[in-house]
Amino acid sequence: MEGGIKKSFRFPKSKRLRKAAEFARVYAGKVFAADDFLVMQGLDNDGRETRIGISVSKKVGNAVVRNRWKRLIREGFRMQQARFPGGLDLVVRPRKGACAELAAIEASLVSLARRISRKLKRKEA
Repeated sequence: MEGGIKKSFRFPKSKRLRKAAEFARVYAGKVFAADDFLVMQGLDNDGRETRIGISVSKKVGNAVVRNRWKRLIREGFRMQQARFPGGLDLVVRPRKGACAELAAIEASLVSLARRISRKLKRKEA
C-alpha cells in the first residue's frame, strides 16, 4: 500500500480515454446500452484493461452540475473497476433528467458495461 491507497483502486491515465480519436473510435462502433441514469457506448480495445471516457453535455446543467456528474462517474468506475469485463473502451454520459447518486451510478456502470460486452461478443459471432 502506498500512501494509504490500495493499488487496485487507483485510476491512472492508462484507464482513461483522453484523445478525441479514441472517443471517435468508440462512437463509430455504435454499440449502445442505457438505463435510467447513464448512456454507455463501447468497443473492444484489444487490451486487457477496460478504459473509460466521460462526456457530459451542457444540456445536463451548469458547470457545477456537469463537474459533479464527472466526479461521480469517475469515482463509480474507480471503485467498481474490478467488476468490469476486461478489454473494453467505454464512453459514458448521463441521461437527461437523471439524478446524480453514487450508488445508482456504480450499479449502472457495471450492468451497462456487462451488457456492452455481451453485445460485442454476439456481434463477433
